[in-house]
Amino acid sequence: MSDADWVSLDQALAMVLASVEPVSTESVSLSDALGRALAAPLDSPVDHPPWDNSAMDGFAVHAEDVAGATAERPVTLPISDDIPAGRFPRGSLRRGTAARVMTGAPVPDGATGVIRVEHAADAGDSVEVRDGADARRHIRRRGEDIRAGDRLLDAGVEIGPAETAILAMAGAASVSTGRRPRVGILANGDELADFDDYDDVIAGRRIMNSNGHALAAQVRTAGAIPVPLGIARDDPADLAERIRRGADCDAIVSAAGVSVGEHDHVKRVLDGLGFERRFWRVTVRPGSATLFGLLGGRPFWGVPGNPVSAMVTFEILVRPALRRMAGFARFLPASILCRLSGDARGPADVVSLLRVRLVDVSTDPPTVSLTGPQGSGILSSMLADGLLELPMGVEVIGDGEHGRVLPLRRWSLPG
Repeated sequence: MSDADWVSLDQALAMVLASVEPVSTESVSLSDALGRALAAPLDSPVDHPPWDNSAMDGFAVHAEDVAGATAERPVTLPISDDIPAGRFPRGSLRRGTAARVMTGAPVPDGATGVIRVEHAADAGDSVEVRDGADARRHIRRRGEDIRAGDRLLDAGVEIGPAETAILAMAGAASVSTGRRPRVGILANGDELADFDDYDDVIAGRRIMNSNGHALAAQVRTAGAIPVPLGIARDDPADLAERIRRGADCDAIVSAAGVSVGEHDHVKRVLDGLGFERRFWRVTVRPGSATLFGLLGGRPFWGVPGNPVSAMVTFEILVRPALRRMAGFARFLPASILCRLSGDARGPADVVSLLRVRLVDVSTDPPTVSLTGPQGSGILSSMLADGLLELPMGVEVIGDGEHGRVLPLRRWSLPG
């Protein structure tokens, strides 16, 4: 490809995803599996619940024995068994008796329902049933949730709290998951400083390497492990050496140095290292000056140096790939239809991604508004809930009109 070639956002994403595969799998303890991708499908070895059990604290009964019971005409039954959670019945429930039972405890065979304690008066060795409406309620039957042999989870599912509970129920003390990809993070530029040189930032001589820290955080939230490669100075030899340091990484994300300036060395250095370029420059704003290809068979992204451009490019062209590499079945971003408060504008010859904040979830669809000025150097604009897409050919989405938003975080409102 020549440097003059451009690709659409859809083409760029397709090229990226076609270039990556899950890296490998590993076994981890269940306590360490949260947030990872399950590597193999899981079938249940047991029924759940494992026995008929009570959904209430109360009294297991035969329906025929309490038919028509009311507060005015109660039915008194002797207590034939007392079953707290953790114990099993002594036998089947005899007709004309009740068994005291706690929530979750097994109910005796023959019982048709559990009269909740609110509808009964416990006299110790007998119970007065004052409402028979529960006579066929409140028993959770064995296997009504899951049967032994049922498919519990598919490969590629993200392990969250509910999946953790399912895995524990299935006895999975250890879990085969996708390995977290190791992603080298490289920043470029003599003007950059890190914490050790922050005095230069205060003095106005340099700027903080916010890109390196932001990209590392984004890598973590994508289910991967950031590997800092430092700040490459405007020197091809230093840049090449830092890229080589990432040889044991599964991928590299490099910020800045991919444009056409005299000190933008990334493309030339990569070419000297055998880089297989897939594209450079995408019809999207911010983030048009984005480079992608393979270096030693591993994906390499060169994202723009402006902080907003770097972070937005990560969300649309890096995160999906890292999630696929980590083994997730769902790796493509899902957008949400929203209503816009105010106007949003962008050039018609690119896809524009504008930072928005959620302002009202009570409307249908939810209402968002721009975070403020949208320049690619305005880092505070990334304190956003999502990215509003202006498709190519669309210059404005007006006040009250609808658009698609890619969420950047869980959506909630204070209070």
